[in-house]
Amino acid sequence: MFTGMRNSTWGFRPKIAHCQEAHNGYLKRATTEQLLEVFNKYATVEKQGEKYINSVDFLKNYIGILNEPSSDLDSLRLLSGIVDTNKDGLISFAEFQAFESLLSEPDALYKVAFHLFDINGNGEISYDEFVLVIKKTELYLKIPFNLDSQFMKLYFGEKKNRLINYSEFAQFLHDFHEECGTEIFRIFDKSGSGFISANDFQEIMLMSKSHLLTSGVRDNLLPAAGGGQGVHRVSFPYFMAFISLLNNMELVKRIYLNASNENRNREVTKDEFLYSTQVMSQITPLEVDILFTLCHLLHQRAGKIIYNDLQSITPEQYYKEIHNRRIAEIHAVSSPSDRGVFIQVLESLYRFTLGSISGAIGATAVYPIDLVKTRMQNQRAGSFIGELMYRNSFDCFKKVIRHEGIFGLYRGLLPQLIGVAPEKAAKLTVNDLVRDKLRQENGDLAVSSEIIAGACAGFSQVIFTNPLEIVKIRLQVAGEIASTKKLSAITVIKELGFFGLYKGAKACFLRDIPFSAIYFPAYNHVKQAFADEKGYNHPLSLLAAGCIAGVPAASLVTPADVIKTRLQVVARKGQTTYNGLVDCAMKIYNEEGPRAFWKGTGARVFRSSPQFGVTLLSYEILQRLFYVDFGGSRPSGSEKLVSVQGAGDGITPSNPDHIGGYHAVLPILEGIESKFGLVFPKTRSEK
Repeated sequence: MFTGMRNSTWGFRPKIAHCQEAHNGYLKRATTEQLLEVFNKYATVEKQGEKYINSVDFLKNYIGILNEPSSDLDSLRLLSGIVDTNKDGLISFAEFQAFESLLSEPDALYKVAFHLFDINGNGEISYDEFVLVIKKTELYLKIPFNLDSQFMKLYFGEKKNRLINYSEFAQFLHDFHEECGTEIFRIFDKSGSGFISANDFQEIMLMSKSHLLTSGVRDNLLPAAGGGQGVHRVSFPYFMAFISLLNNMELVKRIYLNASNENRNREVTKDEFLYSTQVMSQITPLEVDILFTLCHLLHQRAGKIIYNDLQSITPEQYYKEIHNRRIAEIHAVSSPSDRGVFIQVLESLYRFTLGSISGAIGATAVYPIDLVKTRMQNQRAGSFIGELMYRNSFDCFKKVIRHEGIFGLYRGLLPQLIGVAPEKAAKLTVNDLVRDKLRQENGDLAVSSEIIAGACAGFSQVIFTNPLEIVKIRLQVAGEIASTKKLSAITVIKELGFFGLYKGAKACFLRDIPFSAIYFPAYNHVKQAFADEKGYNHPLSLLAAGCIAGVPAASLVTPADVIKTRLQVVARKGQTTYNGLVDCAMKIYNEEGPRAFWKGTGARVFRSSPQFGVTLLSYEILQRLFYVDFGGSRPSGSEKLVSVQGAGDGITPSNPDHIGGYHAVLPILEGIESKFGLVFPKTRSEK
């Protein structure tokens, strides 16, 4: 809303993942105890035994806006007056609590704007109050439009002594926003011809209607002036139609969908679109001409449009988006049981399917490394061979290719793929499911809850992991022995039997539960750190996050992995045998020393880290490509957000003290700019 928003926290938009913080009348009010705790944290003034927050500190330190030393004092006073109803420069707890309630109202956008102009705090706005505030705006300072116009007299009376109540002011502010455009056109049309130059048109739009301009429209204002085709002047009807079109793009979308029979990919001609406008709305032919001109300039699609063309023109009304689209998603996440058992089952099946595909992709990508890791871990003292077969992982890799061929690196891949699909699917699905169940009502998730969710995921996968691992391991080490007998997965399964498939399960639990408890929280926090300011993760950042999180998770549980491998591999003649987890651990320690527990750590890290990086990357990309809205959550930061041009680019508010209605304070204050185009100067030097 105010200059400085683009350079300070003011006006910065939260990530979509935090859109539950936005107001739409459904915000849960914070309790008095919660608010009092936050209030006392920022209350630095004590007067007659009562604590107060300095109004300037409230804006700078608590809200997080205009917090630069050069911030304009007049802007600070006007803004603080929204909360400081006594106008004494101090905010009491009662005022702090009242503003929280105001932010939770369904019409908070207009009410906050009303409080901004209600300088005297008497519940009505006078002409003088309105003029005092509007004269502080950047637009008026650049173009001092006529505040003594007939329009103003219609609202405030001929003598401008009429007071406007809240309901009337809401309508006035909406109409004044439109009247400003007309008044500015008159100022630029010095000759009174009804035309302005293309350059003037561009200047007016950038100055007074920037909140309506996407980047594509902004870059094409001059080519679009006067209908394109080299016209260098703009008529008043064209000017008004241009603004009206941008204000009504949501309606334009509905007209398109009516013309295309809800097919968003169908090309609609201008005639078809005009027929649809006659049925649905009052969009004028001139507005339709402008629409098709803009679509042609942006997408080189002459005479036809598709739905995506409209998206690039639509002003991204963030506040509106918060109201209409995201709150349902967040409430579904907050109360997943409200969605019904059937929907939750469908969502789990959806996640399970995508997890299966992702797991297969990840396993295939790193399988040769896994084979090397297994053979290194199985290499033990007391071997009948008399010397170690492999000096290191690289030596193992070379010898496998030399003696078994390139396909030797993929021994046991088929059962791995058959088993890894449900294994990874179970892990990813359970992690997401438990995270949803443990998520707080405001959408936050404690680190302890993330660890619990990861541990549950690791526990759930062992039912698939152990049979998969034991078969895979025996096939992987089979190539070390020269034999004419071909070992297959079916042969191994028959030899082991059902219970034999779960040999070493305790060690598998000991490895997989800590691994997932470390990995998933680490992945989510690294992913958030790599996200851009709008919360979006590029695929490369997802891959990097997955790989980085895998390093501590894979390395720290290597001892359990070594024990599991020794228990599951058939000991050959002359090799040590083990009777259970504890016996195995003791014998490894006594015979080979503590360093033996870390055998294959490098190979394990180089296998697990990229495998989970590829798996999680695939999982989140698949959710983007084949997203189905079950009303639950999706990976945070996985959705690419559309930048709201002309209203300041956003980042996530980091203040955890924004509770209750204060969850919505930044979007609401931003909405005042987006809705009404009012901008206040940031510094005195800019005046």
